[in-house]
Amino acid sequence: MGERRASVGRASGGRPADDGVDLELRAADADRDRAAAVLGGALATGRLTSAEHAERLDAVYAAKTMGDLAPLTRDLPAEDGADAGAIDVGRAEVAARFSQVIRSGRWVAGRRTRLTSHFGALIVNLTDAVLPGREITLEINAFCGKLIVVVPSGAHVIDEGGALFAKRAVYGRGNDGDGDGPVIRIVGDARFSKVAVYRGRLGLREGLTQWMHQQ
Repeated sequence: MGERRASVGRASGGRPADDGVDLELRAADADRDRAAAVLGGALATGRLTSAEHAERLDAVYAAKTMGDLAPLTRDLPAEDGADAGAIDVGRAEVAARFSQVIRSGRWVAGRRTRLTSHFGALIVNLTDAVLPGREITLEINAFCGKLIVVVPSGAHVIDEGGALFAKRAVYGRGNDGDGDGPVIRIVGDARFSKVAVYRGRLGLREGLTQWMHQQ
């Protein structure tokens, strides 16, 4: 184990890791995504706490070389990532078409997650979701539908989308940008639809259901 740590520490000397990967190589997006999948699996199986996962995930997406990535997953089994896995942390999609769909609890969002509501109602709760990094993009595609997004209480929400005969609102701006929460960037269009973003856990029980049924 000591030799393994030493080899990582000597990455600047060009030594390969145990699996033969040159630690001086620049990391690609795919390399960071694989490491993120391992971390997500470790969180799901209880090997990492939420705080440890968030800290390591930030480091994964800040990593520039394979040597930066190696220590972040060295004490975790790759099998966790495989089980979590086939998860594409780059992209994800949640859709409600002529139906009501609720996505809540522990789930893995993509760095870019497409939310589609066509003649349907969609509730997406990110408060307990595994977010792949400090910033994610939600791509809204709402047509004659209703869409609610619940984000962590300290999230910084940036709404860059458009609306056509639609209601689009972000609630709880007083808590916006406190420096600790993730950045949630919202793009895409709402047409003949209602789109609302709420911060924190309040509302799922006290008002969101009522809002979904408003005319």
